[in-house]
Amino acid sequence: MSASKRRIGVVMDPIESIKPKKDSSLAMLLEAERRGAEIHYMLQADLKLVGGEALARSRRLNVTDDEQHWFELGDEREIRLGDLDAILMRKDPPFDMEYVYTTYILSRAEESGALIVNKPRALRDMNEKAYTAWFPQCAPLTLITRSMPEMKAFLAENGRIVVKPLDGMGGKSIFVVVAGDKNANVIFETLTDNGRRFAMAQVYIPEISEGDKRILLIDGETVPYSLARIPSDDDNRGNLVMGAVGEGRKLSEREEWICAQVGPVLRDSGVIFAGIDVIGDYLTEINVTSPTGIRELDTIFDLNIAGTLFDAIEARLDR
Repeated sequence: MSASKRRIGVVMDPIESIKPKKDSSLAMLLEAERRGAEIHYMLQADLKLVGGEALARSRRLNVTDDEQHWFELGDEREIRLGDLDAILMRKDPPFDMEYVYTTYILSRAEESGALIVNKPRALRDMNEKAYTAWFPQCAPLTLITRSMPEMKAFLAENGRIVVKPLDGMGGKSIFVVVAGDKNANVIFETLTDNGRRFAMAQVYIPEISEGDKRILLIDGETVPYSLARIPSDDDNRGNLVMGAVGEGRKLSEREEWICAQVGPVLRDSGVIFAGIDVIGDYLTEINVTSPTGIRELDTIFDLNIAGTLFDAIEARLDR
């Protein structure tokens, strides 16, 4: 089937609320538009199952690379999700049960013939924080627990740690804790909800001052540059939405090695587009839900990452 006849769906947050200059979902949609695809826009609430069939309220979408007027929507109509060639699942976390229920609907669409980017089972299995446990050779020493005493012991043993929830994004609720900090107890209580929720603790990596590096992988292959997100002077977090500054860098040998460990596993699990985070020499997160960084890297290095992604999608559809 030619690219001009593709029917591409996208499930995302409200398109009117995005920042077009930086939005990776828009970069993907612009590439779909350039290729002449028919784009169907859906919110999470538009999806449903009826008699086991995945359906959605959809509106035709056209996009332009214009920061003032970047989209136009057509009339709403109901479609069978399985009739679409591919569906981009770009709904941001939190990764809660509503997100999981959404992946069940997308799994039914997948069984009816649609390619889901990324595979619903992989979205369920690969929590962005916890999945680093599958690559302990790449990651800093990490503890995932509900136990506040175990977190206290981890802090005492390592002196300085980073603690964060398992379902967040964008740097929210991430704390750097130093041994002797009298706020440690309340931080552990808050993150674990007094022992009722799992949370993560990692050994602090001082190279965060040099940037939290986002590296993109497409069907297991690495974009050869990273976006180093350098924290502001008054913050520990390397997240652009929290004030970090983005700087483009060529991958180091260690980063290429990490990608060689992670990339094939993601590809074989049906993850076509992923973003991994590396601080210093260590893998800290694996993002498969709605990775970002496309537009920044495209601008810095004159790339077309979404074009490479759609080449990979086309290759999968043609198999």
